[in-house]
Amino acid sequence: MSTAPRTTTSSGATPAASRPGGTAPRDTGGRTGLVARTAVVQLRASFRDAEFAVGAVAVPVLLYAMFGLPSASSQLPGGTRVGLAMLVSLTAYGVVSLALFTFGENVAKDRGRGWLRTLRATPFPTAAYLGGTSLTAAVHALLIVAGTGLLAALAGGVRLDVGRWAAFAGIMTAGVLVFSTLGFAIAYLARPRAATVMANLLFLPLAFASGFFFPLSELPAVIGDVAPYLPTFHFGQLAYRAVMPASDVAVFTGAATQPVALHVAWVVGSAVLLGAVALLAARREAVTRRG
Repeated sequence: MSTAPRTTTSSGATPAASRPGGTAPRDTGGRTGLVARTAVVQLRASFRDAEFAVGAVAVPVLLYAMFGLPSASSQLPGGTRVGLAMLVSLTAYGVVSLALFTFGENVAKDRGRGWLRTLRATPFPTAAYLGGTSLTAAVHALLIVAGTGLLAALAGGVRLDVGRWAAFAGIMTAGVLVFSTLGFAIAYLARPRAATVMANLLFLPLAFASGFFFPLSELPAVIGDVAPYLPTFHFGQLAYRAVMPASDVAVFTGAATQPVALHVAWVVGSAVLLGAVALLAARREAVTRRG
């Protein structure tokens, strides 16, 4: 029989690893590990949700099949196939939609159920939950790019080199993260039950006014005047410029060519501003709840 002293903690309790049949606490990998685990859980849940899979991922693919493929073989003056331009438009539509509804609607639902308030009362960092949600949205964005890109390549005759495919996918993935700030702002500023309505009221006008469906030259002049002040317009311009010459971008979108740096400044600046608004709204709610 062993006569070794029994190890105890400062409170007199025996650590789990030294108890008969006990196990040591599992290593979660720190905050990065928690973000990854949260993303895995949310991805599994989204893949089991047929409504989400169809609404978020399949709709851009279906839209491309209906509106992109019929004119895919036509060419713009600079030699760009219309199928490529439509690929950019409808993928950008899907990515912005994903950002607004993943962060706007879903986070608002969690907020309405009290889930975010519960998280704040536990050791689990709220930042890990939000980081996991962001990572989940990035994966969904890549699925949208893969779906629309595969259809465009196989049925629309779109051909890009590896570098331009990578740039296209990178811009779209960054886009869902950039516009997540708008989704967070909706989630915390709107009432949970009104978040979906608010997201729709914002998203559809943004998509049309940014030229995702029709060239700005075919829309009322007032929309063309407003478009340069919309972050979604500048996001679309960045995506077009990544895979198309500037002359064809101007012809297809009906908007004058502007410096890339200006588009970047608009997109990043709006993300910072909307992120600050969302952060202030979240802190205000936390203070109100505690009060």
